[in-house]
This record gives sequence, structure tokens and C-alpha cells, in this order.
Amino acid sequence: MSISVSNISKLYSDQKALNSISFEIKQGEIVGFLGPNGAGKSTMMRILTTYLHPSEGKALVNGFDTNSQPIDVRKNVGYLPEHNPLYQEMYVREYLLFNAQVYTVSKSRIEEVIQLTGLTPEASKKINQLSKGYKQRVGLACALLHDPQVLILDEPTTGLDPNQLVEIRELIKSIGKEKTVFLSTHIMQEVEAMCDRVIIINKGKIVADENLSTLTDEKEQIIEVEFDYRVEEAFLSKLPNVKEVKNIYGFAYEITFDTNIDMRPIVFDFAHDNELKILQLARKNKNLESLFRELTKPS
Repeated sequence: MSISVSNISKLYSDQKALNSISFEIKQGEIVGFLGPNGAGKSTMMRILTTYLHPSEGKALVNGFDTNSQPIDVRKNVGYLPEHNPLYQEMYVREYLLFNAQVYTVSKSRIEEVIQLTGLTPEASKKINQLSKGYKQRVGLACALLHDPQVLILDEPTTGLDPNQLVEIRELIKSIGKEKTVFLSTHIMQEVEAMCDRVIIINKGKIVADENLSTLTDEKEQIIEVEFDYRVEEAFLSKLPNVKEVKNIYGFAYEITFDTNIDMRPIVFDFAHDNELKILQLARKNKNLESLFRELTKPS
């Protein structure tokens, strides 16, 4: 197992941030750690990266104990914290060289991670000149410098604009082909876009652990589509297998289909045949959304 967590609890005074949680992650999985703000996601990440010690329980990363073998754990883990700590006045290459010296890796590795993370166009700039998306790339490049087998990413897409969001998603998915990725988020769409599996945490306890393929195997689906001008709901109702059409705002519609076949190509062809321009097209995972709301709603 790349990550093994057994009965981990973390107390701050009399408050339990984590309450006896256990899970395992196999090598090569991309697993989303989903939960509302304050659920305990960042606390778990910090324990796995040895920044915090658990009050109870045991955590292993690539077979190394986070309490008794912290140096070995750090050698095997690349970590991008929620608030990406960068030296803003350094140049990108200068910052990566500084970290390469800490990890005692060769200078050639710097150019490898610059290319891997798509930093080449910005590599000669100071970090404070970069966009939020490129700063996230610098953080990922730093996390990858020592070629770790496990990547732990805490809210890696927070604060990104839509274009940056897509770029970082694709980058993480690409990295996940070779490494184990454990990423925390409170945004369900990020889990759907990147992950093989989801673990949901609420009030310090794991309330669900499911494969995404199981959750997406549903007989009903919702497609959200936005056109360049208003379309009558009755017109959209002519699509095959339509159960319901709702105008949710402006020129955006939520179309519910009574089928598990992906209807996005059908909607795209419908728009093309009727000379409509699609500004946005997305499939919503009704089961994941319903499960999350049910398991994390205030008591």
C-alpha cells in the first residue's frame, strides 16, 4: 500500500479534529479527500507529511511510519500545502535550485520538472510575477523534484480561474499515471474530473469511501449546458431520453436524461445541427452530489 492509515485521531485541547479514521490507498490510485470546510482534511494531510503527529493511531507512507521514520516518509512524499509557500523574490529556476540542494538531487532534474509541469515559458521570471496558476505549477514542480512515489495535494485548485483550473487538473491527471495522488478538496467537481475514488470526511470521521465508477453507474444523468442565446425548454425536450429541462440562469439549462449513456455528444450534435453555439457543457454526477449532501448536512 502507498498509504495506510489506521485508527488515526488528532485532538486540539478537547476538540477532536480527527476521530479514529482508517483507510488505505494502493499504488497508482488518484484519490480525492472530500469534505466541508473544517472537516479535518488538512489535518490528515499534515499527519501524512509528518508536519503533525497524531494523538492516536498509526499512518504509513510507502511502508514508513510517519511518527518514527519521518525522514524516510519525506523522501517518498511530494507535498503541496493549501497555502503554497513560495519565496516570491526568487526566480523560478533559483527557487527550484534551492530546493534541489535541500533534497540533494541533480541540477538536471530541475529542467525535467520545469518541462513536466509546463513552466518553460515562465522559468526565467520571478515568482511574484507569475499568475496564480503558474505559482501552483512551481509548487508542484518543487513537490516533484525528488521524484516521490506519493503526491499529497491540499486544495490544489483553490483560487484558480477556469482556464488555470483545467490546466492544473490535466497536469495532476498526467502525473497520476505514474504516481499515487491523494488530494483534498471541498469541490465535488474536482473529484469527478481527476479521481478514481473518493473518501468523504465530516466532523473528523470518514462517512464514505467509494470508487467513482460505482457512483457514476446510474440510470439517470444531468447535463448542464449553456448556449449563446435563449432556447425554449420544449425545443430541448425533443432530445432523446429527456426526463426534465430547467432553465437555471440566463442561457444555461439543466437537462435530466433517463439513461446511463453519456448524452454530452448528443447535446453537442443537437446544438450543431440547430446552429447553436455551446459556451459550457458538463455532466453532473447526481449520485456524488446527493451522497455528499446527505452525509455532510448539518445535524
